[in-house]
Amino acid sequence: MKTEILDSVEKKSLKSKTPHFEVGDTVDVLCKIQEGTKTRIQTFSGVVIAKRGRGTSETFTVRRIVGDEGVERTFPLHSPNVVDVKPVRSGKTRRAKLYYLRQRSGKSVRLSEKHTERTDAAS
Repeated sequence: MKTEILDSVEKKSLKSKTPHFEVGDTVDVLCKIQEGTKTRIQTFSGVVIAKRGRGTSETFTVRRIVGDEGVERTFPLHSPNVVDVKPVRSGKTRRAKLYYLRQRSGKSVRLSEKHTERTDAAS
């Protein structure tokens, strides 16, 4: 009973259309950046290493390498500041969380590509 009421209230703030991506996919996250009075859209590209939560609390973590340094950022999926998530390529994984990529460097960070109907149609 309690969760049904919470879900109905939460449904108003959910995005109507969310893109399909999984852990291991390389994505481009378009997010709004507020600088003073100006607003611009910045792209954060990287590999999705984790997804968690449900409803408005659903988040995903994206990791990328910038100048030999790993940078991770956690995005709320239904945030108005996250404009779009564009899947670039799909990686083959056997884990739900890819935290082991933090200890790797160079070519060992790359995941082999997973070929599905969705990724073949996109390319």
